[in-house]
Amino acid sequence: MMKTLILGGVRSGKSVMAEQLASAHTGPVVYVATAEHWPDDDQMSSRIKRHQQRRPDHWALCEAPIALGQAVETYRLQTPVPLLLVDCMSLWLTNLLLHPDTPRIEQEQTAFLSAIADYPGDMIIVSNEVGLGTIGMDALTRQFVDRLGTLNQSLAQCCDQVQLSVAGLALKLKG
Repeated sequence: MMKTLILGGVRSGKSVMAEQLASAHTGPVVYVATAEHWPDDDQMSSRIKRHQQRRPDHWALCEAPIALGQAVETYRLQTPVPLLLVDCMSLWLTNLLLHPDTPRIEQEQTAFLSAIADYPGDMIIVSNEVGLGTIGMDALTRQFVDRLGTLNQSLAQCCDQVQLSVAGLALKLKG
């Protein structure tokens, strides 16, 4: 079993890179989507549609905008164990920050990291690298960047491979 983290900026090619890696997998693949359809957000709807159009029809879909650890756990006992492509951590964290029960972030993060450690199959996790920019001007932006940076560090520690996508090119950081 191989756990891979793919980091990159917005439009860096990280999702396409993850999808290409998953396409090479010989067994079943489950695309675990963290994005939510936000009302009156045509731009987000277009992003989601592009992701849907790129995915092969034979991949299963699991939508997990909040309870990501629980979603991973549901696939642990399947035979054969599917490769999980989780896309993406920044949208998941946004969902948690905007959820009315924000203190739940620690619980959900711990549950997800635990589920990764216990998952008996391959996983590909996509996340934005936001630590290369300027410091946010408002408290929510700073909280998002700090939490995502900490989450990415935890993910990098528990993954066998870490890649950084820049302009559609992969830079191997680990593994």
